[in-house]
Amino acid sequence: MKSFICTFDIETGQETLVLAAERHLEAPNWTRDSAELIVNSGGRLYRLPLAEPVLAEIDTGFADKLNNDHGLSPDGSQLAISDSSQTKESCIYVLPSTGGTPKRVTGKVPSYWHGYAPDGRTIAYTARRSATYQIFSCSVDGGEEFQITSDFDHCDGPDYTPDGQWIWFNGERDGSVQLWRIHPDGSGLEAMTDDERVNWFPHPSPDGQKVVYLAYERGTTGHPGGKTVQLRLMPADGGSPKILCSLHGGQGTINVPSWAPDSKRFAYVRYES
Repeated sequence: MKSFICTFDIETGQETLVLAAERHLEAPNWTRDSAELIVNSGGRLYRLPLAEPVLAEIDTGFADKLNNDHGLSPDGSQLAISDSSQTKESCIYVLPSTGGTPKRVTGKVPSYWHGYAPDGRTIAYTARRSATYQIFSCSVDGGEEFQITSDFDHCDGPDYTPDGQWIWFNGERDGSVQLWRIHPDGSGLEAMTDDERVNWFPHPSPDGQKVVYLAYERGTTGHPGGKTVQLRLMPADGGSPKILCSLHGGQGTINVPSWAPDSKRFAYVRYES
């Protein structure tokens, strides 16, 4: 598989290739100083400086079975990772963004990180505690978790708005996968899309004005890779989406927050088999 890590300028519509590699790279995060991307590959994390795009491994200690659900705290000092090296299924840990020994956050598995609250003290994640995956939150210090959603067949991709008032996520009901938002206390649920596409992984921009997301073709089950997908942009208060580009991808393309701090660009991965 060949991976192409790219950035997209939403004002000009221009795609910029950062790195092409003969390996499976996934899920870029953009660092708070705008200088680097962070991606995962083969169970590990890597830094990718934009000025000199060469992958440099981040020390994650014992955690060598990372999946693509990882990201930076709002102040950039901490990394959240999802890893299964010491548990049967994915567990969430935090560690210094410079690397170090991971500290366990979630007591139960499976748990997949997706978002930090703006204060950096709470995380949102998708987890299965009964028959279905729902949205949960808990302190970065661990402890009791709070279940935010309940009446969906499947939920994924929770990501906070920059004011902390909403959590966006994709939720499935009766075979339709759409984008939703909900207050962190579980109130105020709103449907934000209602179309024929299978919509996943909404990411509110740092300026709070827009949301980028992944749109699969109708009838897609789950969030597979190797599909023809669209990246779309919509207003944060709702409205018609704009198609930014079509590409070969899906799983790994934009699973986690990847906006540049100035909200003018975001990062993603497209693939060739």
